[in-house]
Amino acid sequence: MNSYKNIILQALQEDIGNGDYSSMASIPEGTMGKAKLLVKQTGIIAGVNVALEVLNLVDSAINTTVFIGDGTAIKPGDIVLMASGSVHSLLKAERTLLNFIQRMSGIATMTHQYTELLKGTRTQILDTRKTTPGLRLLEKEAVRIGGGVNHRIGLYDMIMLKDNHIDYAGGITAAVTKTKTYLKTHGLNLKIEVETRNLEEVKEALSCDVDRIMLDNYTPEQIREALKIINGRCETEASGGITLQTVRRYAETGVDFISVGEITHHIQSLDLSFKAINQ
Repeated sequence: MNSYKNIILQALQEDIGNGDYSSMASIPEGTMGKAKLLVKQTGIIAGVNVALEVLNLVDSAINTTVFIGDGTAIKPGDIVLMASGSVHSLLKAERTLLNFIQRMSGIATMTHQYTELLKGTRTQILDTRKTTPGLRLLEKEAVRIGGGVNHRIGLYDMIMLKDNHIDYAGGITAAVTKTKTYLKTHGLNLKIEVETRNLEEVKEALSCDVDRIMLDNYTPEQIREALKIINGRCETEASGGITLQTVRRYAETGVDFISVGEITHHIQSLDLSFKAINQ
């Protein structure tokens, strides 16, 4: 959670600024109250621990009780948690808390939809770097909660030689050769993935002894052909326009991974509310 602290603090500062004047103007200081995090839409909850950290950073004196944890299926009417303490503090935390948990739950819910469609296959769903700037760690955590697997976090923890790298470097063999030399020179131990656009590029990438081959914008039939060539000699990843409607067909090819940008960049936040409890 420490890795999320700065993200949360920045969001709180963005929202609160010099103060919550609406609350300070209408509610006497020192007023105590309770609130509940109420579910209004079916899905998978994600970000409960983030919500707790928001409340704690706003006011460590707020007391919380959690009823539903991350990764749990939820339905309208469920209560995820209850919080009690200063009403001013609860209202300061409300929007930031909801912004995080609603978006994370939307991501977890869509990821879960994909993973459910893969049951009975060996394929795993990967996320991408198509994330909201500044929120990548939280969004990738939501993918994990939803049952997906994180791809690289950024440009620094894995080598991915995509079409532009390959074209600028002068081809797959040149790109991989230069990369291996660079890694050795700088004492870096990073996996190498190569994006391919056709079967000839698959053969070339395979000859370069890489860790994973991406099959970008292939049909399921083309992926089956590529997998015959690769024959288990490295990991494989299908990518490019794969949807809920087509993901099962791709998984049935036997590919190791399917990367889906949609699960982080094209999702609908789950409908939740932070409602006052009348005493």
